Amino acid sequence: MTVNVRIVQAFAAMACLATTVTACTSTVVGTASPAPTSATASADVFAGLNACQVLEQLTAGQGFGPGENISRRNECDVLKSEYGTYGLALDPVQGLREFAETSEGVVETSVNGRNALQAPIPLGGCAIVIEVGEHARAMVQVSLISSPRDPQACVDAQALAEKLEPLLPKVR
Repeated sequence: MTVNVRIVQAFAAMACLATTVTACTSTVVGTASPAPTSATASADVFAGLNACQVLEQLTAGQGFGPGENISRRNECDVLKSEYGTYGLALDPVQGLREFAETSEGVVETSVNGRNALQAPIPLGGCAIVIEVGEHARAMVQVSLISSPRDPQACVDAQALAEKLEPLLPKVR
């Protein structure tokens, strides 16, 4: 009698396995397509823009060296010997709000009509952050070797930001 019970259990197990396997092999006619998503939330507004290429274009003929990617993100610095460093970061994830929340001495400003923020760099220099979208920003940084607190750094950062702004995507 125990043999019959084992045979019945084995057949039951095979039946369950067969049902599971055949349930996964049905074919549905049509073309698979991804579920709709918000393009603004997932798209990189800076796709196709390389911070080093843009920064080199903006500083061409001014004596700056080649751009150096400073992180895994889209950030770049150029150095001019005995003058200072210019930097550019294209951030498709964080907007102005995040910059204001994490920086001290922030003041509102404008760059060619776009909302922007200006703040001192803790180790010296000036940063200007330009709004590209609610969750995207471009930041220029200027650090001069003349003095960590040289007001010329903000003048230069504003000029660099004004040259950069027309190259940035228009997101609304």
